[in-house]
Amino acid sequence: MSKITTPAMVKLSKKIEKNANVTSNTPGREALKRLRKNKTAMAGLIIILIMFIVAILAPVIAPYTYTEQDYTATMQGPSAAHIFGTDNLGRDLFSRCVYGTRYSLPIGIICTVIGLLCGGALGLCAAYFGGKVDMVIMRIIDVIQAIPSILLCIALVAILGNGMWQLIVAIAAGSIEGMTKNVRAAVFMVRSNEYVNSSKSIGVSDANIMVRHLLPNAVGMIVINAVGAVSGAILSISSLSYIGVGLVAPTPEWGAILSEGKTYMSVAPHMVLFPGLMIAITVVAFNLFGNGLRDALDPRLK
Repeated sequence: MSKITTPAMVKLSKKIEKNANVTSNTPGREALKRLRKNKTAMAGLIIILIMFIVAILAPVIAPYTYTEQDYTATMQGPSAAHIFGTDNLGRDLFSRCVYGTRYSLPIGIICTVIGLLCGGALGLCAAYFGGKVDMVIMRIIDVIQAIPSILLCIALVAILGNGMWQLIVAIAAGSIEGMTKNVRAAVFMVRSNEYVNSSKSIGVSDANIMVRHLLPNAVGMIVINAVGAVSGAILSISSLSYIGVGLVAPTPEWGAILSEGKTYMSVAPHMVLFPGLMIAITVVAFNLFGNGLRDALDPRLK
């Protein structure tokens, strides 16, 4: 007896074959799809990538060196020769802003990483062990958090002195309390899961449970907070440089450029406009990407 094949059966068999070839979606792929659909997050990511490219290719992009002076062209407005204009010493502001990405971005990321490592370890121990360990760690963090972070950074810079690494230590120390609380909250959400109790029951060490089970499952919220912390670190760098306790001239850090231009703001507003825009655009980009990352990793927070 011959088989009867109808068009509907052919269509159904093709659909089954097509579905069989489709790989199953993982949570990571689903999150990536949601992130790609978020236009504001992708815009922020594109701006961040452009900033990194500018930092890497600064000597190629900048038409002048950031220390080159031309006393015949001081405080000139934007022109074909100087896109962002010049400062009071005749230095090209566009070149200085371009080279500034080599300071603000790396320092902001390094400060965030150091703060995350130190604060993350404290938050992880506080959330996992609980009890007296949690109480002692969090009371210390509460005392530190009672001091405004900018004042803490100023005090540390005053003690350590001016310089890039002193600034990194100061800003990283000022971010530890926030990182500790964020990591603690993220770990609290997963520490009572069954796999943690099962690991304890079979004798897995506390260090293995924290590193292999708790951190991987809490990494989403930790990464989201870390991305947002980069923008805060960049603002802190610029703020400290602006008030003269961070990086100082002739270092082309955006806050330092702003500080140099504030005296001439009434006669040469471009001296504060363009470095201010660089700071604002970078901070907004990190915030947009961080918000999109949050929505992608946990759609319930939308």
